[in-house]
Amino acid sequence: MKKTLLNLLAMAALSSTALAADIKPALVYGTGGKFDKSFNEAAFNGAEKFKDETGIEFRDFEPTGDTQGEQAIRNFASKGYNPVVAVSFAWTSAIEKVAAEFPDTKFVLVDSVVDKPNVRSVVYNEHEGSYLVGVLAGMASKTGKVGFIGGMDIPLIRKFECGYEQGARAANPKIEVFQNMTGTTGAAWNDPVRGGELTKNQIDQGADVIYAAAGATGLGVLQTAADNGKMSIGVDSNQNYLHPGSVLTSMVKRVDLAVYNAFSDAQNDKFTAGVQALGVKEDGVGWALDDNNKSMITAEMQAAVDKAKADIISGAVKVHDYMSDNACPK
Repeated sequence: MKKTLLNLLAMAALSSTALAADIKPALVYGTGGKFDKSFNEAAFNGAEKFKDETGIEFRDFEPTGDTQGEQAIRNFASKGYNPVVAVSFAWTSAIEKVAAEFPDTKFVLVDSVVDKPNVRSVVYNEHEGSYLVGVLAGMASKTGKVGFIGGMDIPLIRKFECGYEQGARAANPKIEVFQNMTGTTGAAWNDPVRGGELTKNQIDQGADVIYAAAGATGLGVLQTAADNGKMSIGVDSNQNYLHPGSVLTSMVKRVDLAVYNAFSDAQNDKFTAGVQALGVKEDGVGWALDDNNKSMITAEMQAAVDKAKADIISGAVKVHDYMSDNACPK
């Protein structure tokens, strides 16, 4: 009996090892660097959480240019990595091509959609989360002027800005909203100096709360706001800790969950293709409150943003999605 039990335990251990061996996860970041303290770092944190819980290692790659993403995705697939997760709209055409070449490999694309039987597309309702932080910005501003600094000038980033503007106007219909985009290429995600210059320009015009949706460029936005005694709003990851008392809040976008779930679902044979849209209701986007910013959030602000969240979930408030018509209501 004891020998049989030992044999069963040994077989279970072998089975577990075999399962782990079948999973070779890989992750391709967007341009801007793995440790941007924002979008890419959120993806990395999701992969790290999976590794810490399972002991299964993953491979990752940091593209420095727009052409390297497809090479990395194809390289991982050709070497048997599965699933392969690509975080950035920039890799849409790459996933479209490579997924067709490797139909037995599972792919995940974050921030865009590819309709293939082996591709999971994860998109977010960034306009909803941006609306929430816009409400806070509109209430916190003493000048009645707030700002937005985007990274690459694409509809996705306009979606952030439009939601933010709607939230700010809901809090203060007379508020003035300044906006600038950093550039038109992938380099716009990794230019903190330019981010700082744009922020200073908006501050000079009277903005006292500036929201950054610009990857590593946003680090320059947050730094410049802090240096000038103004408030900022972080993005994607919780960036409140970077400048406690200066970062009003962060619009949190759970890219970490997209990566963690992709790895976990593949490991547990629960992977599904198709589109997953994550908004406020699904806790895919939200705002960050912690010890670094709680002194900046009044009870009135907390109540207003809680109501806005509840109204979005119930449908009482419908935040306009810029990407539906490439327009933002004024």
